[in-house]
Amino acid sequence: MGTLTDRLRHKLNRTVKRGAVLLAAAMVAVFALPSAAMAEDNYYKTCEYDYASCQTGVKVGLPQGQCMTTSLAYAYTQICIDYNGDYVYVRDGKADGYAAIGYVNSTNGVDSRYCRNNHGYGTWARCNFDWAEAGRHAASAGYLEQFYVMHLDYLWTWYDN
Repeated sequence: MGTLTDRLRHKLNRTVKRGAVLLAAAMVAVFALPSAAMAEDNYYKTCEYDYASCQTGVKVGLPQGQCMTTSLAYAYTQICIDYNGDYVYVRDGKADGYAAIGYVNSTNGVDSRYCRNNHGYGTWARCNFDWAEAGRHAASAGYLEQFYVMHLDYLWTWYDN
């Protein structure tokens, strides 16, 4: 049996080790897990403003409406617009780890509408926007690289549908 000092030192070492493990676990919980804000629809800098509407699309099977696909430079993202239901469908066309984005710009009402597909390569997502039918609308698609960087390719314009 050791001296009192040896036993206290051993107990102190065990307590310090447990504290270090607890601190490491707390750091993982705080820094490695996604925050509640990341789960919300503020995934892009513009989403914080009133002139923008940002949604994360629900995973769906097949799209409806008029469709176009971007080039490789914009990750082969496909966007479909269902004019009657104000739906935007977005397909992630490249397995690159980035979310696919469909974007509708309008001259009447909310200016910018972003539909994010973060469900992965080959999936379709649908967002339900309510835009004014009158005026000019433009569709673009691409991908979200990070909070401040989005790459979009203009695809087409329509009026009063």
